[in-house]
Amino acid sequence: MDGTLLRGRSSFPYFALLAFEAGGIFRLLFLLLNSPLAGLLYYFVSESAGIKVLIFATCAGMKLSDIESVARAVLPKFYSSDLHSESWRVFSSCGKRCVLTANPRIMVEAFLKDFLGADLVLGTEISTYKGRATGFVQSPGVLVGKNKADALKKAFGETQPEIGLGDRHTDAPFMALCKEGYIVPPKPEVEAVTTDKLPKPVIFHDGRLVQKPTPLSALLIILWIPIGFILACLRIAAGSLLPMPMVYYAFWALGVRVTIKGTPPPPAKKSIGQSGVLFVCSHRTLLDPIFLSTALGRPIPAVTYSLSRLSEIISPIKTVRLSRDRAADASMIKKLLEEGDLAICPEGTTCREPFLLRFSALFAELTDELVPVAMVNRMSMFHGTTARGWKGMDPFYFFMNPSPAYEVTILNKLPPELTLSGGKSSHEVANYIQRVIAATLSYECTSFTRRDKYRALAGNDGNVVEKTKVQANKVMGC
Repeated sequence: MDGTLLRGRSSFPYFALLAFEAGGIFRLLFLLLNSPLAGLLYYFVSESAGIKVLIFATCAGMKLSDIESVARAVLPKFYSSDLHSESWRVFSSCGKRCVLTANPRIMVEAFLKDFLGADLVLGTEISTYKGRATGFVQSPGVLVGKNKADALKKAFGETQPEIGLGDRHTDAPFMALCKEGYIVPPKPEVEAVTTDKLPKPVIFHDGRLVQKPTPLSALLIILWIPIGFILACLRIAAGSLLPMPMVYYAFWALGVRVTIKGTPPPPAKKSIGQSGVLFVCSHRTLLDPIFLSTALGRPIPAVTYSLSRLSEIISPIKTVRLSRDRAADASMIKKLLEEGDLAICPEGTTCREPFLLRFSALFAELTDELVPVAMVNRMSMFHGTTARGWKGMDPFYFFMNPSPAYEVTILNKLPPELTLSGGKSSHEVANYIQRVIAATLSYECTSFTRRDKYRALAGNDGNVVEKTKVQANKVMGC
């Protein structure tokens, strides 16, 4: 797989991703400390010995469910971004597709079957005990050399595969069993397959790391995390404790870049009975309403479907938890709009890729004072969202980036003829705003929902089961 279907010939980045996302910083450190030994064994003793060290350092003691979760939600994004264009052209043209790899099957099978359409995946099998990986491999061992040829014979019997692709001399035994065999030469300059040519684009993905870690970048991540956490605490404290007009300048002083485009509407005048404006935002992280408030220089309350208690405590703006009861939520939003401006993210969840999820139409039924806001952010080291992990750490991971950035584009308020009062249905209004924001960001509109995202990444519907029932009209915030 590495060096054949993928451009990169090293499997270390993917083991490092698994180590960090399923085991944390100390597991990544353990893998990094063992990687020199793995390299020496791989190049001077045998491929099998080197891969065994990587598997043990990464997987020993890890829950199988955690490995499967990372393989399903995290690794496909990085695998798909490194797909070898020439190998993919051959692979995709075949009717039945089989992949033999020295990597653990549990790591690669989800990507190969779900995104590349592989019919059969043969890889190294790791041994388990009571639902955890032992770190050792099952017989016959790592799938290299003769073991790879034997696995192919067992799977195909007397049938001879048409084409075999490999990238190193140890692939010769299994390639000899094919009618035609081709070696993929190492060409770092070969371009990766573009997302539009994949059978299934990666729209949803999880994990904290933005970049695929090399040994050097893994070391830098380990060294940066303590420093970054302190810096994140300072940035969060500045946003929470300072008056909102000063937050913009404090963020700039602390390395957080905020770019503001467009002309915002003036604040609603409650004294004359003027209703507030509803800012309809695209959703990148839970910090969207905070950066909107930073851009406007005044706190804008926000409604949200799910928010950790820690995030509520440190939030500099009032947050209102919706109950998913349509009538109760509508009443709550109307009440908040009577008090002033309000922010809402109708996608209901975040999306990292250049796509917009389906907009819930509820907001369009409640007011005609609608202002679309296109939000986009930039992170170089850590993602500020998660579907599998603890959401309370989302703002910390975002602010742990060396120089995170947000761009807030405030678009024109919807004219009356495009609102509910102008004869449009709530779904037409919601779809129109989705298209306007997508055009501004050069994103693609989709009909995917929060449920689709969480089913793909976490295996659930994304609903949070609360221990105590909170009243539907309860306002929570600080």
